[in-house]
Amino acid sequence: MATANNILKDAMNLTPSQKAELIDKLITTLDKPDKEIDEMWAKEAEDRIDAFGQGKIKAVSLEKVLEKYQ
Repeated sequence: MATANNILKDAMNLTPSQKAELIDKLITTLDKPDKEIDEMWAKEAEDRIDAFGQGKIKAVSLEKVLEKYQ
């Protein structure tokens, strides 16, 4: 773990924009595409669109959704 601490120490000397760029690059490496999950979400989206088109579910305004969390 000494390597991570050394990298962090060096990163602390970066400018804010360089830090933001580094963070973005690190986060990108964590977000690996998963074909199976992507396919599941695509099917879910299509199922919801079909259900809406058939009148099985209704659209809800953003305001209505946000009311639940206030």
